[in-house]
Amino acid sequence: MSNWQIQASNFAEKHNLTHAPGVYALDLLSELGEVAKEILKATDYGEKDPPQFNQEQMTGELGDVLYSLCLLATAVDVNLEDALTITLNKYQERIEAKGHIGSQE
Repeated sequence: MSNWQIQASNFAEKHNLTHAPGVYALDLLSELGEVAKEILKATDYGEKDPPQFNQEQMTGELGDVLYSLCLLATAVDVNLEDALTITLNKYQERIEAKGHIGSQE
C-alpha cells in the first residue's frame, strides 16, 4: 500500500471517518467537482486563457481528491502504487502499438 494510502487510512481510522466504498466514491466525485469549479473560476468560465489558478485553493482541492481516492482504494483493497504501475505499462504498450494512450483506434 502506498504511503499516501496508509496516511489517509490511519487518519480516517483515528478520527472515526471510515465508510463503505460507495461513500468514498461519491466523496471523490464531489471533490473532483470542486477542482472543476476552481478551473472554471480561473478561466472565467472559458473566457481567459491561460488560466491564473489560485495555487493555495487548487492545492487544497487536489489534496481533498487525493485523500478521497486513497480511502476509496483502501476500502476496495487496491494498492494505488500497483494500480499506477499497471496503468503506465498499459499506456506504454498502447503508445508502442498505436502511437497514443487511448483505448480506441
